[in-house]
Amino acid sequence: MTLQVRAQVTLEDYLALPETMLPTELIDGEIIQMPAPELEHQDIVLNGGILLRRLTKAIGGKVYISPTDVVLDDVTVVQPDLLWIAPEGSRCISDAGKRLRGAPDLVIEVVSPGSVFHDRRTKFRLYEQHGVREYWLVDPRDRLIEVWMRQGDNFVLVDLYEENQTFESPLMGQVAVSAFFSAE
Repeated sequence: MTLQVRAQVTLEDYLALPETMLPTELIDGEIIQMPAPELEHQDIVLNGGILLRRLTKAIGGKVYISPTDVVLDDVTVVQPDLLWIAPEGSRCISDAGKRLRGAPDLVIEVVSPGSVFHDRRTKFRLYEQHGVREYWLVDPRDRLIEVWMRQGDNFVLVDLYEENQTFESPLMGQVAVSAFFSAE
């Protein structure tokens, strides 16, 4: 379950908050704090990070895992589970090595029971609105990945890929879905 604390908060207020081990985001001026992810969620994030690092060796760019603050605007700071920034031409830049500003090129969220609405609606809208080029939703329960790509100003569903499938990402190249669910 996601705990929402209702108070209009500025970016400056958010950045002044004490560090916490719980995922904390600023969404349209409201602080949203989620419970710590379950172990399966973290395993999938780690596996995805390893996969992205391996793919990045060939294409360049930078991979980050949560918790990494991504400032989308003055009232919105998100912490995607995984993100990738293209080596050139990205709209996402480092803010003096402390956080990122602007839309990452690729965002991956692992859907948890308590984050379904947040990942599928709220964050979907924010990532679409701010120019993320690809958005992948990893579903641990059904062991699949839902891939969305930017077409103009909107996301378009490319397809749902099951654990035994691979897909071609314009940004990352060939992706084996099973790599996210590996037991290693």
